[in-house]
Amino acid sequence: MVQKKRKIAILGTGNVGATIAYSLTLSGLCSEIVLVDVNKVKAEGEALDLSQCAACVPSVKVWCGEYADVKGSDIVVVTFGIGRKPDQTRLDLAKVNVGILTSVMPDVAKIAPDALYVIVSNPVDVLTYATIKCTGLPVNQVIGTGTLLDSNRLIKYVADYCKIDAHNVTAYVLGEHGDACMSPWSLCSIAGLPIKDYAKKFLGVNESELEKEFDEIYTDMVKSGSMVIKAKGATYYAIAASVMQLIRALLSDTETLLPLSTYLNGEYGAKDLCMGVPCIVGGSGLKKVVELSITDEEKSLLDEKIKSLNATYDALGIR
Repeated sequence: MVQKKRKIAILGTGNVGATIAYSLTLSGLCSEIVLVDVNKVKAEGEALDLSQCAACVPSVKVWCGEYADVKGSDIVVVTFGIGRKPDQTRLDLAKVNVGILTSVMPDVAKIAPDALYVIVSNPVDVLTYATIKCTGLPVNQVIGTGTLLDSNRLIKYVADYCKIDAHNVTAYVLGEHGDACMSPWSLCSIAGLPIKDYAKKFLGVNESELEKEFDEIYTDMVKSGSMVIKAKGATYYAIAASVMQLIRALLSDTETLLPLSTYLNGEYGAKDLCMGVPCIVGGSGLKKVVELSITDEEKSLLDEKIKSLNATYDALGIR
């Protein structure tokens, strides 16, 4: 059997883009990785460094190219943009990165019209929306990482709380990758057992203490990204691992359910925006949004988050 060659382009070779490239080099998932960055010297250096792994990793060609070299890519990973400065508001950051993205992506989409686009740059929900609108690409081809990282972080904190392996935990964060997100605890389970039942039965937690303890878990998750940034200046390992989780699902065509950012037209009560919701992905990209049942109280909280996200879209004037 001849294995199909896979080409992945990474736009942006900062901390996140370079770490994704490194993870892909080790993974054996693709046969070619092309790195593109306006700072070509940096991209060349990253490509050279990665190419020197050749003797001890699965065979893969890693090289530095221009936007024209994205042609023929199966997946294009978008990580370019600026990071938030200490005195910069999230809205100001969004305006800058939307401007960068809309100046580049229409041409890239023409070069690689059949590729699947994985949007990682922040604010990821707004940039996923902007990519769909400025390129005219079908919705299934443009996938934002959305709340995948947030959900993976939450799983970690739930696992720590329950003193169990993270692979036994199912949990989701819905909404924005940012302030306007929430976690429906009714969807959180440990090996299939609802977390509230698990906490009471195996951890001896009283019913009256559950809400307070779950709030603390959620707060720890929300603060965790800022803690990493404060300690080391940026987050990139966990988001790179989350991107690899998505890329693996796309290339293996496994019909995997992940919390990702996609265009919504009424699902979960959101309309004409992108945000993180459970989605099934496979070889053709994003296949469907899965509307999981949540409690009325959780739905009310999600409605508040959607309202906040709508205000961001309106302030940016992108729709």
